[in-house]
Amino acid sequence: MYYESKELIMMDPLAIRGGKPARSTPLPPNYPGAVLMGEEEALAAAEVVKARSPFRYYGIEGRHAVETFENTMAEKLQVPYVLGVSSCTAALITAMKALGIGYGDKVIVPAVTFMATAGAVVCCNAVPVFADVDESLNLAPGDLERVYDEDVKAIITVPVLGSPCHMVPILEFARRHNLYVIEDVAQSCGVTYKGRTAGTMGDIGVFSFQMNKILTSGEGGAIVTKRADLFERAVRYHDQGLFRQKERYGIETDETAAFTGQNYRMSELTGAVLVEQWKKLDFILEGMKQRHSSIVSRLRSELPSIRLRAVIDEEGDIGSSLGIILSDAGTAQAVAGALGAENISAFTLYGGKPVYMLPQFFHQRTADKDGFPYNYPFKNPVRYTEDMCPRAVDLLARTLFIPVSPLLGDQDEDEIVGGLVKVLVGLNVLER
Repeated sequence: MYYESKELIMMDPLAIRGGKPARSTPLPPNYPGAVLMGEEEALAAAEVVKARSPFRYYGIEGRHAVETFENTMAEKLQVPYVLGVSSCTAALITAMKALGIGYGDKVIVPAVTFMATAGAVVCCNAVPVFADVDESLNLAPGDLERVYDEDVKAIITVPVLGSPCHMVPILEFARRHNLYVIEDVAQSCGVTYKGRTAGTMGDIGVFSFQMNKILTSGEGGAIVTKRADLFERAVRYHDQGLFRQKERYGIETDETAAFTGQNYRMSELTGAVLVEQWKKLDFILEGMKQRHSSIVSRLRSELPSIRLRAVIDEEGDIGSSLGIILSDAGTAQAVAGALGAENISAFTLYGGKPVYMLPQFFHQRTADKDGFPYNYPFKNPVRYTEDMCPRAVDLLARTLFIPVSPLLGDQDEDEIVGGLVKVLVGLNVLER
């Protein structure tokens, strides 16, 4: 049986193992791409500096690093068009601008995601409406009908922390209602679903290369699509309305149709680092998946009643994190504290709250006057309530995540499994 949360919080984590930590040093940090950075990335960036050509489109001795990165990513993902941009937020905004999303439109966003997903919708002058999640903590296809109306123009899917979304019913719903699908793969580069790579199933996919992502250049993002028309619009929007390399893609364009854009260009320094990072992707994915699979197998053997985060497609999960669902928020915090004392990092995602609970969304605050873009006179006004996505509210607060680094060794695995067994049994938080 479960202890009451208050009792768990009051317990001293050290008491369950005699006051001695299981590990003398922390596990490798949760930066998969960064922990494998080395001489290759340093030399590639140095070459750009020595060439005195950090701008992607021209320079003194151009190295065409961003172009090489785009070609590498396109080949890896088997898509015709890849565009490097300055961040994944820039990628989201550019993707929506390519799709023509703007004032008077609504976009369905999962309740569990980083704030940038919903924020990009607002920055496109549209309004996010939030769908609930299932036990994978990804968008629940069954909740789409609840939030859909005639003003919805797109769905953004987000495979959270390396685990795929249930894309078939989402894509079917989108086709039925003539909606665009944007895949926000920021946290999950390399995820697949039924053998298809995340980011390539919808109309547009976006990727992040920020510090704690699977691959990193510190900042950076990318847009992928199979549609030439969307790609041209994306290129123009990210580069002040210009399309500088028409001959590269063989796309015939009409300059009289050009429109105003932003500056979301990727630099050659970023591109050079990403060329080297992409060479390491298979190694990163293989390491995480094998280690995650082994940890899960051992935990299920030693703790048959443990409840793990649901996975829609086991083969497609990249194993970048282990999700453990506990009885309530208090229990989750007690377990996190005890694991921390064992030098095993564990956390609840986004402070245990759905993204719509952030004040800027919940109170519909923007930098613009008169509540723009929330002030659009929708037939069905957008209102947010704390309990509108009950599964997200429930699961986020009591799901603990443990990062699975590609650098974990056998001893690390032993200590993670041993520490989890010790803490979960010692705190008596599993059903017998």
